[in-house]
Amino acid sequence: MRFLLICFLFVMALPVFSQEKISSDNAPKIKIDSLYREDQFYFSFTFTTLQNKPSGLTQDKFSSGFSLGFLRDFPINKTRTIAIAPGIGLAYNNYNQNLKISEQNNVLEYSILDSNSSFDKNKFSQLLVEVPIELRWRSSTFESHKFWRIYGGFKMGYLIYDKSIYEDVNGKIIVENNKNFNAFQYGTYLSVGYNSVNVYAYYGLNSLFQSAKTNTELIDMNSLHIGFMFYIL
Repeated sequence: MRFLLICFLFVMALPVFSQEKISSDNAPKIKIDSLYREDQFYFSFTFTTLQNKPSGLTQDKFSSGFSLGFLRDFPINKTRTIAIAPGIGLAYNNYNQNLKISEQNNVLEYSILDSNSSFDKNKFSQLLVEVPIELRWRSSTFESHKFWRIYGGFKMGYLIYDKSIYEDVNGKIIVENNKNFNAFQYGTYLSVGYNSVNVYAYYGLNSLFQSAKTNTELIDMNSLHIGFMFYIL
């Protein structure tokens, strides 16, 4: 009788064990993407400065710039921690300074305002299409998207719009599409950081102006941008 009872309990328990095994087999499996790409959209915010300034030129006010765009990530090693990334984007740079740009009879004139000059606004801004290419190292893995990165690159920019504004009590002077600006601008940059936030620096390798001068000297300034770069996806 005891033997029959044990057999009965064993038969009743079989469906329970079977159901647990089926449930385990049917549990969703998390698939790891071993062909992942990183950091394909970017946005930067920078403090823009002028280098190699002519005598007397100063930047007393904060000048800002920003850029955004897309970079196609091409890993070149098995662990996908080293990659090359070409891309395209837009950049806007604003420069507050004391170089007055005016136009008389279709002739552009440049003069440096001294400390005794009184004006409300004096700046020029540029909008560029930029084509960057990066060499990338990162400590990313298949499972984690929080990692260290060191990205260095070179970018070429094409000037599509520019505007200079001088304003004082007598009115406003606006010069657009200044032919003396360099249409092509290029430089090198570095982005270093962890997770989403990275320190970013760009150094222009050629002059912002191709042919401009004050009464005393040529204007051969280039740019230095320092700020933060953010990457997503």
